[in-house]
Order: sequence, then C-alpha cells, then structure tokens
Amino acid sequence: MPKSRQAAPGSAESPQGMPSGAGWLPHGYALDPHTHEAGQLVYAAAGTLATTTERGTWVAPANRVTWTPPGFAHSHRFYGRTDARLLTVPVELCGGLRAYPSVFAVSPLLREAVLALTGERPERRPGAHRRLLAVVIDELSDTPEQSLHLPEPKDDRLRAVTDLLHADPARPATLGDLGRAAGAGERTLSRLFHAELGMSFRRWRTTLRIHHALAYLAEGRSVTDTAMACGWSNPSSFIDAFHDVVGQTPGSYQADLRNSPEVP
Repeated sequence: MPKSRQAAPGSAESPQGMPSGAGWLPHGYALDPHTHEAGQLVYAAAGTLATTTERGTWVAPANRVTWTPPGFAHSHRFYGRTDARLLTVPVELCGGLRAYPSVFAVSPLLREAVLALTGERPERRPGAHRRLLAVVIDELSDTPEQSLHLPEPKDDRLRAVTDLLHADPARPATLGDLGRAAGAGERTLSRLFHAELGMSFRRWRTTLRIHHALAYLAEGRSVTDTAMACGWSNPSSFIDAFHDVVGQTPGSYQADLRNSPEVP
C-alpha cells in the first residue's frame, strides 16, 4: 500500500483551507491523523473510505457519506480506486448536524448536491454554493445514521480481546476462549461489550469482519476467498451478513468498483 500522505484530494493545500475538493485516489491511500476547525463531509463517489477517531472506525462505501465535526482528530484510508469528495462545512452551520463523527445513507439528492459542490462548476450566481450546502445539511438532518462503526474499548481487559480479533478476524474462538487468553471472565467481557461498546460480542466481531471484507473485495479478491479469509464458514452466510450490514451484496459492491470511471 502507498505510504500515508498529508495532501488533500485534488490539491496541495490542507483540507482545512479548502471549501471543497475532489480527486481520484489509489487503493491504500491514507491521510494521517489531523483535525479541522470546521466540519467536514467526505464522500467516496466510487470506492470505499474508512475514517478513524478515538471513538473507533467508520467505513463508508459509495452509498454512505462520513461526517466529522470540528475539532475531532481523525485519519482516513481509501480502499479501491476512490473518487474522493471533500466538503468543508463552516462552523456556524455545524449546529444542524451531529456533534460526533457519523455515517449517513446517501440519497439521490444528497449525492448530486455533494458532486455539484465538489466539482469544477463555477458559481454562476452569488450565494449559490451556500444555498446548495444548506440543502446538504437539511438532507443530513433528516437522514438516519447508517454507521458501519466499529467502536474501540478503553477497558484493558476488553482491549486485550479486541486486539486478538484485530490480529486475526477469522479466529473462530468463542468469547470464553478469548477471555481465557486475555485473562478475563466471559460474563465480565459480555457485560463490557454492551456497556462500553453498545453492542454484543457477536455484533462487534461481525462488523470487524465486514470492515476487512470491504478492503479485501476492493483489492479484487473473490467473494469466496473473502468469506473464508474473514471467518465465514461458507459464502452464503457471508453474503447474508454483508447485505445486512452494508445494504448490498458483495458482488454488487465489487461491480460498483469495477464500473467506476478510470482515473484521469
């Protein structure tokens, strides 16, 4: 994979200084942790984007957009050839959006508005871009979150377990097995998953595996190979889990990646 770079898509300037921007990024392109004084929307019109903060990692394929409020340290990594669209939201407009990093479904109207604001079309009437940005904010305000969010624990016992799974997502161990390896009881760990991460152990591990599956599929691995590499016993159960979480099948996700325009 390419090494991390600090340049913003389509510009040598930092994202903080850009009202908008667009650029094609290669598979594995990464931006190191940074912050913005303004809010930021990042949309992968083709490809997949992962955004990481101290609260965990959010993944957004082309049917989702990521939102990072002002002041949150975050990093990005892109999977597959990615048409990255970056849209800065002025601080005075951020109050209408979530106060924490989020991922939202992309409606047809939202997609076209983001593409227009990040494209090269000049502003023909004064204030047109600002009015279109207000449409984006209105759309997001009425859109439920659809996060592929993988929260990360702070409790040392829980972190020992999640570290084992990060190292090997396909590991078939039960929570009891992992607890013995980490020196913690199964009941305690189960309680911590719900109390600290807001989900069950099974849900957390499935989300972790889906994160890896999105990256593997973007690399060109087959659906069957990806299912096996991520811990599913057969492709059918993987396809069902992927569709439940991502909203499309692994095959359609790969087709979208293949059918995206060539990098200029």
